[in-house]
Amino acid sequence: MMNVAQLMVESFQRHGVTDIFGQSLPTAFFLAAEKAGMRQIAYRTENAGGAMADAYARVSQRIALVGAQNGPAATLLVAPLAEAMKASSPVIAIVQEVPVAQRDRNAFQEFDHVGLFSACTKWIKQLDDPTRINEYIDLAVTIATTGRPGPVVLLVPRDVLLMEVAQHDTTPRTASLGRFPLDRTRPAHSGVVLAANALTQAKHPLIVAGGGVHLSGASGALTRLQELSGIPVATTNMGKGSVSELHELSIGVVGNAFGKQAPNYLARSLVTEADVVLFIGTRTNENGTDAWTLFPSNATYIHLDVDGIEVGRNYQSIRLVGDALLGIEDLIDELAARDLTMREQSRRAAVSQIRLAKEAAKERSSRLRSDSASALLTPQHVMAVVDQHMSAGDIAVADASYSSIWMTNFLTAKSVGQRFISPRGLAGLGWGLPMAMGAQTAQSDKRVVCVSGDGGFGHVWAEMESAVRNNHPVISIVLNNSIFGFQKHAELSAFAMSTSAIEISPVDHTAIALAVGAQARRVSTVAELELALTQAFAMREFFLIEVMTDPDAYPPIAAWDEHPPVATA
Repeated sequence: MMNVAQLMVESFQRHGVTDIFGQSLPTAFFLAAEKAGMRQIAYRTENAGGAMADAYARVSQRIALVGAQNGPAATLLVAPLAEAMKASSPVIAIVQEVPVAQRDRNAFQEFDHVGLFSACTKWIKQLDDPTRINEYIDLAVTIATTGRPGPVVLLVPRDVLLMEVAQHDTTPRTASLGRFPLDRTRPAHSGVVLAANALTQAKHPLIVAGGGVHLSGASGALTRLQELSGIPVATTNMGKGSVSELHELSIGVVGNAFGKQAPNYLARSLVTEADVVLFIGTRTNENGTDAWTLFPSNATYIHLDVDGIEVGRNYQSIRLVGDALLGIEDLIDELAARDLTMREQSRRAAVSQIRLAKEAAKERSSRLRSDSASALLTPQHVMAVVDQHMSAGDIAVADASYSSIWMTNFLTAKSVGQRFISPRGLAGLGWGLPMAMGAQTAQSDKRVVCVSGDGGFGHVWAEMESAVRNNHPVISIVLNNSIFGFQKHAELSAFAMSTSAIEISPVDHTAIALAVGAQARRVSTVAELELALTQAFAMREFFLIEVMTDPDAYPPIAAWDEHPPVATA
């Protein structure tokens, strides 16, 4: 005989689960998990725990588990589960419910969790029948990993967790379903032929790779398509790393931060003048398309995505509904049998233009790194130095807002499939550090570097203690400019003034880090930053580097080229 908690643990282990993000609740479940050899990764708030699980799933290609108490703890999972829903991350939340006998009686912290999670999950199930635990967990895992991946919530009453159940009373299950994509589907062959025809005949084709390329594990195939076709590849924020940005046909990240000061701006016409655009694994959302103004209205569009609802949502397209990896492989097969002479001609022109853009960016970066006499560092300074220290095997993570733009625009994807993680589903502020911890848990042999602004970092100071306690050797870079930068500059651009909530009181983040037992340094020059990074990269401990930066610095938001964020006199 075993109880329901033990049965759940056994079932999740069958699906390959080794780590669970939690804070001891539901207690019966976590006690059983730790006894069975699973590792509990502690968090300080459920909000952060959900973000950890999200990043863990993205990096590991496996389901991620997070646990929480009912009531207020459960409500704090809504935001990270909403991010996971938009970002297509298979997170499974185990939420404790009030005992069955106390249901609908205003029990302590009782809440309508089904209503609470209905908009931010693929499926919610209350587990009341001990004999059906195995089949419901298999169903939860299947729903989370099949089709477009996404979050699932299992609600387990406290008394049900302790109910004993005989093995012969349960439905026997042996399948292991915890990796994704679980079921790969091919797009229709007729659509692949139409797409190949359009790409073969195009004069100025373009491929735009989104986060679905990473979810499908299709980076290697995309690189083969890039090389065979000679078509330049741009990526969205979430697609960064789908191809190496050192490749001569890689444009880099495009979208709303593709303004005149963007490092790849000189390649912009390859995007704005494309006649055939192939979207792969992208929602064609506002930021990725610069509010749907970046790509030409008269282009022919092809859209490959596992979610048929997203295909053609914003750009009428040749529909390729299916797995990104299989779809790319089918396109490669079609193109390999065709005359690609036209592609060779356009390839030479694209390579030349991309080379000019990269040379200009390299010169600018070199100038910034040597500018050690600068009175106040800009984030561009910081990223130029960090980029020199990071290797092709490192994982970069960024918080929302400006931090994501600094990472995606000014750090280089040096290898095919390198991961750059950020909360771009809903772009919730404060999730950078916990996402870095989740990524570090998923791949403990990797170095993880996290970029946050002081505004967002204020949401998660407490998780530094969790990082120290969990032995997460994350290098956390906090850009301290004492303002909510994106908000201030957006207000200045739109209204030429900003509200009183923008300024932040001076905070010594280094002191907070030292107080929880972390390594930490505060820096204000290039030389000090170089020294701190050298020290941090040589260690395997959580290390905070607080960089005092210029509050007037802002990234190359295209909309601000004509309306710069400047206050009126």
